[in-house]
Amino acid sequence: MTKGAPRPEGARALLRDRNVSRLLGSQLLSTLTFGVVAAALGWQAFQRTGSPLTLGLIGLAEFIPALIFALPAGQMADRLDRRKVTAVGMAIVVLMSIALALDAGAGDTSALPLYFMAAGLGAGRAFASAAFSPMLAAAVAPRDLPRTMALSSSTWQGALIVGPFLGGVLQATGNMVPYLCAAAIDVVGVILLLGVSREVGTAHRQSVSGPPTMRDATAGLRLIFATPALLGAISLDLVAVLFGGATALLPIIATTILHVGAVGYGVLRAAPGIGAVAVGILLSGRPIRTHVGPILLISVAGFGVFTILLGVSDSFWLTFGVLLLLSASDMVSVFIRSTLAPLLTPPHLRGRVVAVERVFVGASNELGAFESGVLAQFIGTVGSIVLGGALSIAAAGLWALFFPGLRKINRFEEITPAVDPDAVRS
Repeated sequence: MTKGAPRPEGARALLRDRNVSRLLGSQLLSTLTFGVVAAALGWQAFQRTGSPLTLGLIGLAEFIPALIFALPAGQMADRLDRRKVTAVGMAIVVLMSIALALDAGAGDTSALPLYFMAAGLGAGRAFASAAFSPMLAAAVAPRDLPRTMALSSSTWQGALIVGPFLGGVLQATGNMVPYLCAAAIDVVGVILLLGVSREVGTAHRQSVSGPPTMRDATAGLRLIFATPALLGAISLDLVAVLFGGATALLPIIATTILHVGAVGYGVLRAAPGIGAVAVGILLSGRPIRTHVGPILLISVAGFGVFTILLGVSDSFWLTFGVLLLLSASDMVSVFIRSTLAPLLTPPHLRGRVVAVERVFVGASNELGAFESGVLAQFIGTVGSIVLGGALSIAAAGLWALFFPGLRKINRFEEITPAVDPDAVRS
Protein backbone atom coordinates (compact mmCIF):
# COMPACT_ATOMS: atom_id res chain seq x y z
CA MET A 1 0.00 0.00 0.00
CA THR A 2 1.23 3.52 -0.77
CA LYS A 3 0.25 6.89 0.57
CA GLY A 4 -2.14 7.49 -2.28
CA ALA A 5 -4.13 4.34 -1.62
CA PRO A 6 -7.65 4.43 -0.11
CA ARG A 7 -7.91 4.33 3.62
CA PRO A 8 -8.33 0.82 5.11
CA GLU A 9 -11.38 0.24 7.28
CA GLY A 10 -9.42 -0.81 10.35
CA ALA A 11 -6.58 -2.86 11.82
CA ARG A 12 -7.62 -6.03 9.96
CA ALA A 13 -7.57 -4.21 6.65
CA LEU A 14 -4.07 -2.96 7.37
CA LEU A 15 -2.88 -6.47 8.16
CA ARG A 16 -4.22 -7.72 4.82
CA ASP A 17 -1.79 -5.37 3.07
CA ARG A 18 1.24 -7.41 2.06
CA ASN A 19 3.83 -4.74 2.86
CA VAL A 20 2.39 -3.95 6.29
CA SER A 21 2.06 -7.61 7.28
CA ARG A 22 5.61 -8.44 6.15
CA LEU A 23 7.07 -5.44 7.93
CA LEU A 24 5.25 -6.33 11.13
CA GLY A 25 6.26 -9.97 10.77
CA SER A 26 9.90 -9.00 10.39
CA GLN A 27 9.59 -6.68 13.39
CA LEU A 28 8.06 -9.50 15.42
CA LEU A 29 10.96 -11.84 14.69
CA SER A 30 13.62 -9.17 15.15
CA THR A 31 12.20 -8.16 18.52
CA LEU A 32 11.83 -11.79 19.54
CA THR A 33 15.55 -12.14 18.85
CA PHE A 34 16.25 -9.08 20.99
CA GLY A 35 14.22 -10.47 23.90
CA VAL A 36 15.92 -13.86 23.85
CA VAL A 37 19.42 -12.38 23.61
CA ALA A 38 18.79 -9.68 26.24
CA ALA A 39 17.46 -12.19 28.77
CA ALA A 40 20.33 -14.63 28.24
CA LEU A 41 23.01 -11.94 28.16
CA GLY A 42 21.79 -10.26 31.35
CA TRP A 43 21.54 -13.57 33.21
CA GLN A 44 24.93 -14.87 32.12
CA ALA A 45 26.69 -11.55 32.73
CA PHE A 46 25.43 -11.37 36.31
CA GLN A 47 26.24 -15.03 36.92
CA ARG A 48 29.82 -14.48 35.78
CA THR A 49 30.55 -11.56 38.10
CA GLY A 50 27.75 -11.25 40.66
CA SER A 51 28.07 -7.47 40.33
CA PRO A 52 25.28 -5.00 39.43
CA LEU A 53 27.92 -2.88 37.74
CA THR A 54 28.32 -5.58 35.09
CA LEU A 55 24.73 -5.09 33.99
CA GLY A 56 25.34 -1.35 33.79
CA LEU A 57 28.44 -1.83 31.67
CA ILE A 58 26.56 -4.15 29.31
CA GLY A 59 24.05 -1.35 28.80
CA LEU A 60 26.82 1.20 28.24
CA ALA A 61 28.49 -1.11 25.71
CA GLU A 62 25.26 -1.24 23.70
CA PHE A 63 24.74 2.52 23.92
CA ILE A 64 28.15 3.69 22.65
CA PRO A 65 27.80 2.20 19.12
CA ALA A 66 24.27 3.61 18.84
CA LEU A 67 25.75 7.04 19.54
CA ILE A 68 28.70 6.60 17.18
CA PHE A 69 26.71 5.22 14.26
CA ALA A 70 23.58 7.37 14.62
CA LEU A 71 24.50 9.90 11.92
CA PRO A 72 25.86 7.46 9.30
CA ALA A 73 22.95 5.05 9.92
CA GLY A 74 20.41 7.82 9.44
CA GLN A 75 22.11 9.08 6.32
CA MET A 76 22.23 5.60 4.81
CA ALA A 77 18.55 5.07 5.65
CA ASP A 78 17.63 8.25 3.73
CA ARG A 79 19.93 7.66 0.73
CA LEU A 80 19.74 3.88 0.16
CA ASP A 81 17.10 1.18 -0.02
CA ARG A 82 15.79 1.05 3.53
CA ARG A 83 15.03 -2.67 3.23
CA LYS A 84 18.70 -3.45 2.64
CA VAL A 85 19.96 -1.13 5.38
CA THR A 86 17.64 -2.83 7.87
CA ALA A 87 18.69 -6.27 6.65
CA VAL A 88 22.37 -5.42 7.16
CA GLY A 89 21.68 -4.30 10.72
CA MET A 90 19.75 -7.52 11.45
CA ALA A 91 22.57 -9.58 9.92
CA ILE A 92 25.04 -7.98 12.35
CA VAL A 93 22.77 -9.07 15.23
CA VAL A 94 22.82 -12.62 13.83
CA LEU A 95 26.63 -12.64 13.78
CA MET A 96 26.85 -11.30 17.34
CA SER A 97 24.36 -13.92 18.55
CA ILE A 98 26.49 -16.67 17.06
CA ALA A 99 29.60 -15.14 18.66
CA LEU A 100 27.86 -15.10 22.06
CA ALA A 101 26.92 -18.75 21.61
CA LEU A 102 30.52 -19.71 20.82
CA ASP A 103 31.79 -17.77 23.84
CA ALA A 104 29.25 -19.45 26.11
CA GLY A 105 30.05 -22.87 24.66
CA ALA A 106 33.75 -22.35 25.33
CA GLY A 107 32.98 -22.01 29.06
CA ASP A 108 34.31 -18.45 29.29
CA THR A 109 33.86 -16.95 32.76
CA SER A 110 35.05 -13.42 31.94
CA ALA A 111 32.59 -10.59 31.33
CA LEU A 112 34.99 -8.73 29.00
CA PRO A 113 33.98 -10.55 25.77
CA LEU A 114 30.33 -9.86 26.57
CA TYR A 115 30.96 -6.11 26.49
CA PHE A 116 32.44 -6.28 22.99
CA MET A 117 29.62 -8.44 21.65
CA ALA A 118 27.03 -6.20 23.32
CA ALA A 119 28.64 -3.32 21.42
CA GLY A 120 28.19 -5.27 18.19
CA LEU A 121 24.53 -5.79 19.01
CA GLY A 122 24.14 -2.05 19.59
CA ALA A 123 25.73 -1.27 16.22
CA GLY A 124 23.45 -3.67 14.38
CA ARG A 125 20.34 -2.26 16.01
CA ALA A 126 21.43 1.30 15.20
CA PHE A 127 21.31 0.61 11.46
CA ALA A 128 18.20 -1.58 11.57
CA SER A 129 16.10 0.86 13.61
CA ALA A 130 17.07 3.93 11.55
CA ALA A 131 15.69 2.37 8.38
CA PHE A 132 12.79 0.27 9.66
CA SER A 133 10.40 2.82 11.20
CA PRO A 134 10.38 5.09 8.10
CA MET A 135 9.29 2.10 6.01
CA LEU A 136 6.19 1.65 8.15
CA ALA A 137 5.30 5.30 7.62
CA ALA A 138 5.90 4.93 3.86
CA ALA A 139 3.66 1.86 3.61
CA VAL A 140 0.41 3.59 4.71
CA ALA A 141 -1.53 6.81 4.26
CA PRO A 142 -0.85 9.47 6.95
CA ARG A 143 -4.35 9.13 8.42
CA ASP A 144 -3.72 5.41 8.99
CA LEU A 145 -0.43 6.03 10.80
CA PRO A 146 -1.78 6.07 14.42
CA ARG A 147 -3.43 2.67 13.93
CA THR A 148 -0.34 1.32 12.17
CA MET A 149 1.95 2.48 14.97
CA ALA A 150 -0.36 0.90 17.53
CA LEU A 151 -0.11 -2.39 15.63
CA SER A 152 3.65 -2.00 15.42
CA SER A 153 3.93 -1.31 19.14
CA SER A 154 1.70 -4.31 19.90
CA THR A 155 3.87 -6.49 17.69
CA TRP A 156 7.02 -5.25 19.37
CA GLN A 157 5.65 -5.71 22.86
CA GLY A 158 4.10 -9.06 22.01
CA ALA A 159 7.53 -10.30 21.03
CA LEU A 160 8.86 -8.97 24.33
CA ILE A 161 6.37 -11.24 26.10
CA VAL A 162 7.60 -14.36 24.37
CA GLY A 163 11.26 -13.41 23.85
CA PRO A 164 12.43 -12.93 27.46
CA PHE A 165 10.37 -15.88 28.69
CA LEU A 166 11.78 -18.03 25.90
CA GLY A 167 15.26 -16.75 26.73
CA GLY A 168 14.82 -17.77 30.38
CA VAL A 169 13.49 -21.22 29.47
CA LEU A 170 16.24 -21.81 26.89
CA GLN A 171 18.83 -20.59 29.37
CA ALA A 172 17.82 -23.46 31.64
CA THR A 173 18.75 -25.93 28.87
CA GLY A 174 22.25 -24.57 28.23
CA ASN A 175 24.18 -21.36 27.78
CA MET A 176 24.55 -21.68 23.99
CA VAL A 177 20.94 -22.52 23.17
CA PRO A 178 19.32 -19.05 23.56
CA TYR A 179 21.78 -17.38 21.21
CA LEU A 180 21.60 -20.04 18.50
CA CYS A 181 17.80 -19.95 18.53
CA ALA A 182 17.87 -16.14 18.39
CA ALA A 183 20.18 -16.18 15.36
CA ALA A 184 17.88 -18.58 13.49
CA ILE A 185 14.82 -16.44 14.26
CA ASP A 186 16.49 -13.27 13.01
CA VAL A 187 17.50 -14.92 9.72
CA VAL A 188 13.84 -15.65 9.01
CA GLY A 189 13.07 -12.01 9.84
CA VAL A 190 15.59 -10.82 7.23
CA ILE A 191 14.04 -13.06 4.57
CA LEU A 192 10.58 -11.72 5.36
CA LEU A 193 11.81 -8.11 5.23
CA LEU A 194 13.34 -8.52 1.79
CA GLY A 195 9.89 -9.52 0.48
CA VAL A 196 8.57 -5.97 1.07
CA SER A 197 7.98 -4.05 -2.17
CA ARG A 198 10.86 -1.96 -3.49
CA GLU A 199 8.73 1.21 -3.54
CA VAL A 200 8.36 1.17 0.25
CA GLY A 201 12.13 1.02 0.68
CA THR A 202 13.11 3.53 -1.99
CA ALA A 203 10.31 6.11 -2.56
CA HIS A 204 12.08 8.65 -0.33
CA ARG A 205 15.14 8.68 -2.60
CA GLN A 206 13.33 10.94 -5.07
CA SER A 207 14.17 13.85 -2.74
CA VAL A 208 17.86 12.91 -2.41
CA SER A 209 20.42 14.71 -4.53
CA GLY A 210 24.13 15.42 -4.45
CA PRO A 211 26.92 13.60 -2.62
CA PRO A 212 26.65 12.84 1.12
CA THR A 213 28.06 15.56 3.38
CA MET A 214 28.30 16.15 7.12
CA ARG A 215 25.65 18.83 6.85
CA ASP A 216 23.40 16.35 5.10
CA ALA A 217 24.04 13.78 7.85
CA THR A 218 23.05 16.21 10.60
CA ALA A 219 19.85 17.43 8.91
CA GLY A 220 17.66 15.31 11.15
CA LEU A 221 19.25 16.79 14.25
CA ARG A 222 18.59 20.33 13.02
CA LEU A 223 14.96 19.51 12.28
CA ILE A 224 14.44 18.13 15.80
CA PHE A 225 15.87 21.23 17.46
CA ALA A 226 13.86 23.48 15.15
CA THR A 227 10.60 21.70 16.06
CA PRO A 228 9.80 22.16 19.79
CA ALA A 229 7.00 19.57 19.88
CA LEU A 230 9.27 16.92 18.36
CA LEU A 231 12.19 17.85 20.62
CA GLY A 232 9.94 17.77 23.67
CA ALA A 233 8.45 14.35 22.92
CA ILE A 234 11.81 12.74 22.19
CA SER A 235 13.71 14.30 25.08
CA LEU A 236 10.93 13.48 27.57
CA ASP A 237 11.19 9.80 26.80
CA LEU A 238 14.98 10.07 26.97
CA VAL A 239 14.88 11.43 30.51
CA ALA A 240 12.10 9.13 31.72
CA VAL A 241 13.72 5.95 30.40
CA LEU A 242 17.17 7.09 31.49
CA PHE A 243 16.05 7.39 35.11
CA GLY A 244 13.48 4.60 34.97
CA GLY A 245 15.65 1.79 33.59
CA ALA A 246 14.79 -0.50 36.49
CA THR A 247 14.07 -3.54 34.32
CA ALA A 248 17.81 -3.85 33.70
CA LEU A 249 18.08 -4.84 37.38
CA LEU A 250 15.64 -7.75 37.08
CA PRO A 251 18.45 -10.34 37.33
CA ILE A 252 19.26 -8.90 40.77
CA ILE A 253 15.60 -8.59 41.79
CA ALA A 254 14.96 -12.18 40.75
CA THR A 255 17.97 -13.67 42.52
CA THR A 256 18.61 -11.58 45.63
CA ILE A 257 15.17 -10.14 46.50
CA LEU A 258 12.60 -12.60 45.18
CA HIS A 259 14.84 -15.70 45.16
CA VAL A 260 13.47 -17.24 41.96
CA GLY A 261 15.42 -19.17 39.34
CA ALA A 262 15.93 -18.74 35.60
CA VAL A 263 12.32 -19.58 34.72
CA GLY A 264 10.94 -17.11 37.28
CA TYR A 265 13.33 -14.52 35.92
CA GLY A 266 12.02 -15.21 32.42
CA VAL A 267 8.44 -14.69 33.63
CA LEU A 268 9.37 -11.34 35.14
CA ARG A 269 11.16 -10.29 31.95
CA ALA A 270 8.00 -11.14 30.01
CA ALA A 271 5.68 -9.17 32.32
CA PRO A 272 6.36 -5.73 30.78
CA GLY A 273 5.40 -7.08 27.39
CA ILE A 274 2.10 -8.47 28.65
CA GLY A 275 0.91 -5.12 30.01
CA ALA A 276 2.14 -3.22 26.98
CA VAL A 277 0.63 -5.52 24.37
CA ALA A 278 -2.76 -5.34 26.08
CA VAL A 279 -2.66 -1.55 25.77
CA GLY A 280 -1.33 -1.82 22.21
CA ILE A 281 -4.24 -4.02 21.14
CA LEU A 282 -6.64 -1.55 22.70
CA LEU A 283 -4.98 1.37 20.90
CA SER A 284 -4.99 -0.43 17.53
CA GLY A 285 -8.77 -0.64 17.77
CA ARG A 286 -9.38 2.67 19.55
CA PRO A 287 -6.43 5.02 19.00
CA ILE A 288 -6.05 8.09 21.18
CA ARG A 289 -7.85 10.89 19.33
CA THR A 290 -7.86 13.92 21.64
CA HIS A 291 -5.69 15.45 24.38
CA VAL A 292 -2.59 13.77 22.91
CA GLY A 293 -0.06 16.03 24.65
CA PRO A 294 -1.53 15.87 28.18
CA ILE A 295 -1.94 12.09 27.94
CA LEU A 296 1.74 11.77 27.00
CA LEU A 297 2.81 13.70 30.09
CA ILE A 298 0.46 11.77 32.40
CA SER A 299 1.69 8.42 31.06
CA VAL A 300 5.32 9.33 31.79
CA ALA A 301 4.38 10.36 35.34
CA GLY A 302 2.54 7.05 35.76
CA PHE A 303 5.65 5.23 34.56
CA GLY A 304 7.56 6.89 37.40
CA VAL A 305 4.96 5.97 40.03
CA PHE A 306 4.97 2.30 39.07
CA THR A 307 8.78 2.29 38.98
CA ILE A 308 8.79 3.37 42.63
CA LEU A 309 6.35 0.57 43.51
CA LEU A 310 8.63 -1.90 41.74
CA GLY A 311 11.52 -0.78 43.93
CA VAL A 312 9.70 -1.36 47.22
CA SER A 313 8.06 -4.69 46.30
CA ASP A 314 9.36 -7.91 47.88
CA SER A 315 6.57 -10.16 46.50
CA PHE A 316 6.91 -12.05 43.21
CA TRP A 317 3.31 -11.49 42.15
CA LEU A 318 3.25 -7.86 43.27
CA THR A 319 6.41 -7.28 41.26
CA PHE A 320 4.81 -9.03 38.29
CA GLY A 321 1.69 -6.84 38.56
CA VAL A 322 3.67 -3.61 38.92
CA LEU A 323 5.70 -4.52 35.83
CA LEU A 324 2.43 -4.93 33.92
CA LEU A 325 1.24 -1.44 34.94
CA LEU A 326 4.65 0.15 34.43
CA SER A 327 4.83 -1.11 30.86
CA ALA A 328 1.20 -0.19 30.16
CA SER A 329 2.02 3.44 31.02
CA ASP A 330 5.15 3.31 28.93
CA MET A 331 3.21 1.87 25.99
CA VAL A 332 0.94 4.91 25.86
CA SER A 333 4.01 7.15 25.76
CA VAL A 334 5.64 5.04 23.04
CA PHE A 335 2.47 5.06 20.93
CA ILE A 336 2.12 8.83 21.05
CA ARG A 337 5.79 9.53 20.37
CA SER A 338 6.05 6.98 17.54
CA THR A 339 3.03 8.58 15.86
CA LEU A 340 4.08 12.18 16.42
CA ALA A 341 7.60 11.75 15.02
CA PRO A 342 6.74 10.67 11.44
CA LEU A 343 3.79 13.06 11.25
CA LEU A 344 6.07 15.98 12.16
CA THR A 345 8.93 14.85 9.87
CA PRO A 346 9.16 15.28 6.05
CA PRO A 347 9.50 11.81 4.42
CA HIS A 348 13.02 12.40 3.07
CA LEU A 349 14.32 13.16 6.60
CA ARG A 350 12.67 10.32 8.51
CA GLY A 351 15.70 8.04 8.54
CA ARG A 352 17.96 10.73 10.00
CA VAL A 353 15.35 11.77 12.54
CA VAL A 354 14.79 8.16 13.63
CA ALA A 355 18.55 7.66 13.96
CA VAL A 356 18.81 10.65 16.31
CA GLU A 357 15.67 9.50 18.10
CA ARG A 358 17.34 6.12 18.60
CA VAL A 359 20.10 7.88 20.53
CA PHE A 360 17.65 10.06 22.46
CA VAL A 361 15.19 7.29 23.30
CA GLY A 362 16.14 3.83 22.09
CA ALA A 363 19.71 3.97 23.33
CA SER A 364 18.53 5.55 26.56
CA ASN A 365 17.37 2.06 27.49
CA GLU A 366 21.00 0.94 27.43
CA LEU A 367 22.24 4.13 29.08
CA GLY A 368 19.44 3.81 31.62
CA ALA A 369 20.63 0.29 32.35
CA PHE A 370 24.11 1.70 32.95
CA GLU A 371 22.75 4.40 35.27
CA SER A 372 20.65 1.87 37.21
CA GLY A 373 23.57 -0.54 37.53
CA VAL A 374 25.94 2.13 38.80
CA LEU A 375 23.42 3.50 41.30
CA ALA A 376 22.58 -0.02 42.49
CA GLN A 377 26.28 -0.64 43.09
CA PHE A 378 26.57 2.40 45.37
CA ILE A 379 23.14 2.96 46.98
CA GLY A 380 21.54 -0.45 46.58
CA THR A 381 19.00 -1.93 44.20
CA VAL A 382 15.93 -0.57 45.98
CA GLY A 383 17.33 2.95 46.33
CA SER A 384 18.35 3.02 42.67
CA ILE A 385 14.89 2.05 41.44
CA VAL A 386 12.97 4.41 43.75
CA LEU A 387 15.19 7.37 42.89
CA GLY A 388 14.79 6.68 39.18
CA GLY A 389 11.01 6.61 39.47
CA ALA A 390 10.93 9.89 41.38
CA LEU A 391 13.08 11.58 38.74
CA SER A 392 10.75 10.32 35.98
CA ILE A 393 7.78 11.96 37.73
CA ALA A 394 9.74 15.19 38.07
CA ALA A 395 10.62 15.09 34.37
CA ALA A 396 6.95 14.90 33.36
CA GLY A 397 6.19 18.04 35.41
CA LEU A 398 9.17 19.99 34.12
CA TRP A 399 8.49 19.14 30.47
CA ALA A 400 4.90 20.37 30.86
CA LEU A 401 6.45 23.76 31.71
CA PHE A 402 9.36 23.76 29.24
CA PHE A 403 7.38 22.57 26.18
CA PRO A 404 3.91 24.16 26.22
CA GLY A 405 3.51 23.33 22.52
CA LEU A 406 3.76 19.64 23.34
CA ARG A 407 1.32 19.98 26.21
CA LYS A 408 -1.23 21.69 23.95
CA ILE A 409 -1.30 19.06 21.16
CA ASN A 410 -4.87 17.85 20.86
CA ARG A 411 -5.45 15.66 17.76
CA PHE A 412 -3.05 13.78 15.46
CA GLU A 413 -5.10 14.91 12.44
CA GLU A 414 -4.18 18.53 13.15
CA ILE A 415 -0.43 17.83 12.82
CA THR A 416 1.43 18.75 9.63
CA PRO A 417 5.09 18.02 8.78
CA ALA A 418 7.55 20.59 10.05
CA VAL A 419 9.36 22.76 7.54
CA ASP A 420 12.85 21.50 6.69
CA PRO A 421 15.21 24.21 8.06
CA ASP A 422 17.63 23.58 5.20
CA ALA A 423 14.89 24.10 2.61
CA VAL A 424 14.06 27.49 4.14
CA ARG A 425 17.74 28.41 4.24
CA SER A 426 18.26 27.55 0.58
